[in-house]
Amino acid sequence: MPDKYEALWLSHTKIKKYLDCPRAYYLSYAYRNPETGNKIQLMRPPLALGQAVHEVLEGIADLPKEERFKRSLIGRFKTAWQKVSGKKGGFLSEEVENDYRRQGEEMLTAVTDKPGPLKRLAVKIHMDLPHYWLSKKDNFILSGKIDWLEYLPESDSVHIIDFKNGQVQNDKKSLQLPIYRLLVEHCQTWPVEKASYWYLRHDKMEEKKLPPSEEAKEEILKVGKKIKLAHQLDKFPCPEGKKGCRYCRELEKIVDGQGELVGTGKYGSDIFI
Repeated sequence: MPDKYEALWLSHTKIKKYLDCPRAYYLSYAYRNPETGNKIQLMRPPLALGQAVHEVLEGIADLPKEERFKRSLIGRFKTAWQKVSGKKGGFLSEEVENDYRRQGEEMLTAVTDKPGPLKRLAVKIHMDLPHYWLSKKDNFILSGKIDWLEYLPESDSVHIIDFKNGQVQNDKKSLQLPIYRLLVEHCQTWPVEKASYWYLRHDKMEEKKLPPSEEAKEEILKVGKKIKLAHQLDKFPCPEGKKGCRYCRELEKIVDGQGELVGTGKYGSDIFI
């Protein structure tokens, strides 16, 4: 039996990071801060906003549908915001922080007015981090957290929903929802009927047509093997060479000692701005 502690854990975030820039992947997931032995994480205001909004919305999935809005989402948001307030969220001025906080409040007010699937039945995967063996032969585990699973009683199936707090995107090659479908298929019992992005900023639910699961699995395995080889060879070059790119440049500054340590992440990483 393969050892999960020696496996290469793959996720949408890791795969996207590697495809954007192998060097950024290395600095995010393999490099260790020599002073602490921890991984490093770069915090930015958009990330802080997303973290707080997701905490609020994902948190109410644990509640019966009749109780999800008994406590104001804005009240929950104020509590969540304290975790990213100030430099902890990458905010270098009160003005910038207030602007991002306002954006979060506007999105959650819109959700309160039009809760859509959040007022209907939901399914929870009873794992802190949903995961399964994607390939025991290659020693790959696929993992990821799904924002929301709406239960569809008419078809006895589920609808995968991913919350987006940014602008509408049309990346047809994104592996995010195909990865989530594989996780849902292997980590709970109901079949998947559809998958959508919910753009909170625009109150827009956009269903995405997904490739067959086996086709998605093969694509993920293909990228996973590239990442595995990069680890074996210890080669993670930036596509733009030594000058770096927009994905790795700020991480390089942290490595060079230009970052400011502002906290510790949920999984023990050192958070820098």
